[in-house]
Amino acid sequence: MRFIPSIRKFGLSLMLCGIATGVSAQKQPVDYVNPYIGSISHLLVPTFPTVHLPNSLLRVYPNRSDYTGDLLKGFPVLVATHREGSIFGLSPFQGDEKKLKPIISFSYDQEKLTPYSYSVYLDEQQTEVRFGLSHQSALYEFDFKPENPSYLVVTSGNGALKWDGKAVAGFQQIANNTRVFIYLKPDQAPESSSVLQDNKLTGGAEASGKNASVVLKFGKGTKTVRVRYGISFIDEAQAQKNLEREVAGADLKTLQEKGRQIWNESLGKIAVSGNSDNEKSIFYTSLYRTFERPVCISEDGRYYSAFDRKVHSDNGTPFFTDDWIWDSYRAHHPLRILLDPEKEENILNSFVRMTEQMERPWWPTFPDVAGDGRKMNSNHGVASVIDAHRKGLKGFDLEKAYLACKGAITEKTLSPWSGKPAGKLDQFYKEHGYIPALKEGEKETNPEVHGFEKRQPVAVTLGTAYDEWCLSQLAKDLGKTDDYRHFLKQSYNYRNLFHPETGFFHPKDSDGKFIQPFDYVFSGGIGARDYYDENNAWTYRWDVQHNVKDLISLTGGSEKFVSALDEMFAAPLGKSKYGFYAQLPDQTGNVGQFTMANEPSLHIPYLYNYAGQPWKTQKRIRALLNQWFRNDLMGIPGDEDGGGLTSFVVFSYMGFYPVTPGMPVYNIGSPMFDKVKMDLGNGKFFEVEAVNNSAENKYIQSATLNGKTWSKPWFPHTELISGGKLVLQMGPKANRNWGASVNDAPPSAEKME
Repeated sequence: MRFIPSIRKFGLSLMLCGIATGVSAQKQPVDYVNPYIGSISHLLVPTFPTVHLPNSLLRVYPNRSDYTGDLLKGFPVLVATHREGSIFGLSPFQGDEKKLKPIISFSYDQEKLTPYSYSVYLDEQQTEVRFGLSHQSALYEFDFKPENPSYLVVTSGNGALKWDGKAVAGFQQIANNTRVFIYLKPDQAPESSSVLQDNKLTGGAEASGKNASVVLKFGKGTKTVRVRYGISFIDEAQAQKNLEREVAGADLKTLQEKGRQIWNESLGKIAVSGNSDNEKSIFYTSLYRTFERPVCISEDGRYYSAFDRKVHSDNGTPFFTDDWIWDSYRAHHPLRILLDPEKEENILNSFVRMTEQMERPWWPTFPDVAGDGRKMNSNHGVASVIDAHRKGLKGFDLEKAYLACKGAITEKTLSPWSGKPAGKLDQFYKEHGYIPALKEGEKETNPEVHGFEKRQPVAVTLGTAYDEWCLSQLAKDLGKTDDYRHFLKQSYNYRNLFHPETGFFHPKDSDGKFIQPFDYVFSGGIGARDYYDENNAWTYRWDVQHNVKDLISLTGGSEKFVSALDEMFAAPLGKSKYGFYAQLPDQTGNVGQFTMANEPSLHIPYLYNYAGQPWKTQKRIRALLNQWFRNDLMGIPGDEDGGGLTSFVVFSYMGFYPVTPGMPVYNIGSPMFDKVKMDLGNGKFFEVEAVNNSAENKYIQSATLNGKTWSKPWFPHTELISGGKLVLQMGPKANRNWGASVNDAPPSAEKME
């Protein structure tokens, strides 16, 4: 089982990190959570069944090759991120000492997992394993057969461990010279201790290097061994403090009950009614997934930052990291603005601190516990800044955020997966308004371009145009008129790659000529990265979130725009599934050429709202939710990315979605529940009621917003955040007049000045 540590504290720190506790006598939302949803998918592994507290660093899940893996590979105490894999390992064992290994594989049965607890039976070993956790520490219980000696093997994959007679302490090295420290203490003293080297037991109390292992031996008659441990990114002493603060003296039941309370408080911020328990399971499991990232790593008012490799005081404001912004800016950050605005402020404040700690003060793109990965394309963190600002959040320095975002877009290279300074490609973009594509047979000569990820010229041009729109809006609100006008003009750069004859965004070479011949499905190599990214041209045809109105105009008007959307959902793969996914493994969850499995597609079903046919959005949203998000092992169509995909499910189940972060409005879809009630804090609630709602009655007939007739397929954030109610009258056939007026379309970017 892989266990991911939670860096939070009870009491004051728990509240600072945005977690409150509460109990209800009624059935709780956490009871609907099925952590196994999505453990298997077509190609990628979308999710892991994870035990953790909301936004806490101590996260854990079964350590096996995949869900169908026949063996558990020990019991890791932590996974720093899913990409890091297991951090430390813990293997209980009874049997011949010669069979001891750093990580022991076990046959298992009777696995039971909730967001706050885990248990399993190691059938061949005849050992019961139980687990409960807090934010930075946890407790294992192992029930052995008392007639045989028992062992615990504690392993650091790359580091050092030492037994001091009371506890095992040490570290494991992960990326960017970052260390994770552990302090692990059994409740009862072992009979003896030893070191495992080259699969042989030797004397001594210290081990270092690869798979450094300390073995604790418990004598015959020992039935239950309890092991408590703390995790820290600061040092061993802090790991011990975390253990003592959170789990010292606590029994397993108490830990699990406290974890249950915390989850119910977080999930209970949205109450739903109507529809079956099956839909509630999908909804609350999706909501549970949105609390996986980012994580709070403040420990007793301090935190280790991999961005400058120093320990800092958090000055009473917790520090968060591990956020894959390319995925999360679209719906994950907007959801948190509604459910926990203070936490969102703390997260953005953390990003500001990161820019102050890095060598170059550029807004992060993929910050994790080992620093910023600079992964994917574009610099979409700017969207979360303007979105929070426009929705009234103030707990971060907007001026510093703007300058850091501006630097990330204008001073750092736009080349994907790179943190290098701007180069020749960036200068070309500034002069010509697009990233040039390589011609057939032309070799890459720019050193900032990643060898595998390529230039991704269309994806980068479109994504940067949106980022520059976000910058323009920040500049406008900060009174930077020249910047506002400049970046607003730049936000129209997507036009430079629009092919008027085909209606697609088409790569151009450095001479300004469209690359020919060209296939909008298969050109671009693996993941279409020569031109796009992870998805083909059909997905990026709609990647103008900030100016859908202008995109409709480019396409030839609303009728042609709707026709093009319809065509996408009906277009064949063009090859066998084997051939298609061999080239485009991220583009699963297909309905025609539409992919439900990748974040750049999430806003597409809502685009009918902009073209006078919102009934098609209503139809499509219901279909996609039913087709691809289910209460089973294959219930998520692609890589979930810690809340990036499931935030779409949460919003769409409620009946609305933020198509354009930075514009404080929401597009209306078709709610799955009869009633939704969102707790906004301070005694305010926003409700959505779908009257006569059912699987058949998915079409909006009429609506009221806060008691007034509402004819628009969208509504402003101000109507939500002040508390209110959206009432939708539902029916089995579309009312094609509702929301169809040109004047009722959702807003788009302003025209260039």
